[in-house]
Amino acid sequence: MSEIRRTVFIVLMALIFLSVSVCPALARDYKIGIGDILKITTWKEPDLSLDAVQVRRDGKITFPLLDDLQAEGISTVELKKNIEKKLADFVEAPTVTVTLINPVSQRYYILGEVKAVGEYPLMKKLTVVQAFALAKGFTEWASKDEIILFRKENNKQKVIKIDYSDIVKGKLGKDIDLKADDIIIVP
Repeated sequence: MSEIRRTVFIVLMALIFLSVSVCPALARDYKIGIGDILKITTWKEPDLSLDAVQVRRDGKITFPLLDDLQAEGISTVELKKNIEKKLADFVEAPTVTVTLINPVSQRYYILGEVKAVGEYPLMKKLTVVQAFALAKGFTEWASKDEIILFRKENNKQKVIKIDYSDIVKGKLGKDIDLKADDIIIVP
């Protein structure tokens, strides 16, 4: 293994190692999305608890006594507070816990000249370089200087050029954090 490859391998492994645990701030900032599966527990009220409820395509969930509630686009803490506020009409001092069981809405896609193309869960803060590692690296035909990322922001498609050679040279500021529904293309 050449010295450059060894250095790249060490840097990639260090990045993956440092990002293995989920950051508490990230969990706090997580916005519920369509398809996510939630567990909602109301303390001492088993009839007002749900083991698994999926966020529908309209962004709502159905909850006993409360009918449909908006879940998409808010955090689990905000949903908890909304449920507690509305349950207060039926239960004295309700205590609700909302747990994200499966973040189905948080996915990214990697296509082209990587060894494992496909859809991947965005379970934690993840960068483009880490996505390449999860996709098992590049094929021998990969054009690493023409990598692009498609991102939808404010209902507009944005194209971001990924400068892989700069990242490998140590310019880690160019290693972009991924967002849900990002598409990475390696020509």
